[in-house]
Amino acid sequence: MAPSAAAHPAVPTEPRWLNADEDRAWRAYLQASALLADHLDQQLQRDSGIPHTYYALLAWLSEAPGRAMRMTELAEQSKITRSRLSHAVARLEENGWVVRSSCPSDKRGQIATLTDAGYAFLARSAPGHVEAVRSGIFDVLTPEQVTAFGDACSAIAARLHDSTAVPWHR
Repeated sequence: MAPSAAAHPAVPTEPRWLNADEDRAWRAYLQASALLADHLDQQLQRDSGIPHTYYALLAWLSEAPGRAMRMTELAEQSKITRSRLSHAVARLEENGWVVRSSCPSDKRGQIATLTDAGYAFLARSAPGHVEAVRSGIFDVLTPEQVTAFGDACSAIAARLHDSTAVPWHR
């Protein structure tokens, strides 16, 4: 039985080349995202001694009920692979900022919990990080651009979120 066309949409025979405006936007995005990632990572490494990924994990945990999340949910929230998450959480555990435990409802699952020491570290790191975010993004945008930026990022994330190739499934 052949797969349905709906399951595998046909690949266009001709590439859908970017027009000039799309190409300009694409190249601007590539430059901005690379520079912003470096800007945020440098600030956190300099001021807190951790990469941005670790900070993001601590932040997600701090906002979760009981400061705890299943590892699979944390991978999805963070948009990283399970392997990368496992490595990062192991490093955070070494610092005493996170503990892992077995999931009571599913023994195969694990729960990551932010410790009091991890929360205190995050609280000390947050002011410098939010200033780096503000200076790297929001200080150069008008209120209208902030809205458009948020809308554009949300639309892109929503489109890609349902892909079968999302990082947390790898």
